[in-house]
Formats: sequence, structure tokens, C-alpha cells
Amino acid sequence: MTAPSSTPVNLSDPAVDPFAVAQQAAEVIAERTGVERHDIALVLGSGWGQTADLVGATRATVDQSEVPGFAAAAIEGHSSVMRSVQVGDSDRRALVFGTRTHFYEGRGVRSVVHAVRTAAAAGCRAIVLTNGCGSANPEWGAGTPVLISDHINLTAHSPIEGPNFVDLTDLYSPRLRGLAREVDPRLREGVYVQFRGPHYETPAEVQMARVMGGDLVGMSTALEAIAARQSGMEVLGVSLVTNLAAGVGGRPLAHEEVLAAGRDAAERCGRLLAAVVTKI
Repeated sequence: MTAPSSTPVNLSDPAVDPFAVAQQAAEVIAERTGVERHDIALVLGSGWGQTADLVGATRATVDQSEVPGFAAAAIEGHSSVMRSVQVGDSDRRALVFGTRTHFYEGRGVRSVVHAVRTAAAAGCRAIVLTNGCGSANPEWGAGTPVLISDHINLTAHSPIEGPNFVDLTDLYSPRLRGLAREVDPRLREGVYVQFRGPHYETPAEVQMARVMGGDLVGMSTALEAIAARQSGMEVLGVSLVTNLAAGVGGRPLAHEEVLAAGRDAAERCGRLLAAVVTKI
């Protein structure tokens, strides 16, 4: 791939090398931010929008629609702006993505994990993946942050192509989870179950997830985490419970509820994650 950054890229085209596009994207980010490499990446899901402000000072912003392989945010409550953020008073930089591509958008798995691969190409050694999710545990109500200890991928897809057998045994870094618990010893841990979406899960599907060992249900993160491991990054996953899952809370689900729960918990979760990023 040698197309200029302004040329749209079809990542679903089998002739396109997704890692080459990620390298192109990283080069554009370096040029626009004035920073040769970033140290850690954050993908901000529903409810996590304030985190970048609390991690440190934003030193540069990039409209992601101007970066190869990226598109504008498709979901209310997400931002299409990438930020280069100085971590506290250090000389380290965080690359913060204000949105993600969801699998249900129909753009293919390569697009779903493009931000992760771009972060790796930009030099990031660790990535924090956040999301808003439903809780299958009635004791974890809206506003509860939960560390992801493992996941169940029910999309029936993988971002890894060909005979590349990547070990996912400790995908969600025990070291990074330990650092997070140093910041807040009260943090729970749970298994995240990624469904395809965009519809919410049925009560029977949530019950199935519970029987399989799941605690949280949502429509993101698992595919990204797999791609991050393939690229050699250490992964921290943090979910914000925005609602009780179908059949658990006893009332209908709505995206407005997700957004409201995120706003209510934004400062607490943002400060938590900012402190964790500083430790990392």
C-alpha cells in the first residue's frame, strides 16, 4: 500500500495488507501529532469519554476520518477525534481513540481491529480497552467498573488470518489488573461475553452467557483484545456496567439508558483509569 492518506482504503479487500495500512495510519498520526511514537493506547467506549481529559493534557488532536483505514464515529456518545495526550507530568504519550468500529457496522473484522493495529504500529506496548456493558450479575448495577479477566467470543470470527495460532491464556494482563487493583482494591473482575449485536441480547442469551461463565455482555472488545495480543501488546480491559442485562433487571433496555449511566459514572471511572494509566 502506497496510497496517500487522503485515499479511502477498503480493508475488506483481500489484496490489501491490513498491517501495511496500520503502518500508514501510524505515520499520519506521527506527522499530525508531532510525536514519533506513543507509549500506551486507550480505546474509549460508552461512558468513558472524560477519561482523556483526566489522563493529562491533550497536546494534539487528529480527525480520524483523515487517517488511512478509519471512518467517523457511527455511535452517539462516541467521538471521531484521536488525541495525543501527555500522561501526567511525564514525557510519555497516550494515543486515545474516542470511538471504535463495532462488528455490527458490517465493515469487517479488519476494520474492527484497525485502531489496535495502528496503536501497535505507533509504538504502543500496552492498550486499555474500555466499554459500556450489560451485567449478568444482579449485584453489579449501573455505574460499576469491572476489570475483564477473560472473555467469550460469540461473534464466530477472529481478526487473525491464516495458520497463526496465538495463545490467549493470559490475554487480559494479570500485571495490569494488579496495577488497577492497587488504585482501587474494590474493583471487581469478570468474564466479558461479546455478542455480535446491534440488538441487545435476549434473556435466554444472557442466561446462556451466565451458564457459560460470563458476567458481562456487550458488543465489542474481544476481537480487539485478540488483535492486540497478536501485535504483542499488553491488554487491560475495563467495563463500565451501564445497565442490568435483559432478564436480570426486569425492564426493557434502551441506548439512552446506557448514555445516562455513562454520564453519571464518567468522573469516577475517568479518574480511576487515569490513575491506572499513570501507573502503567
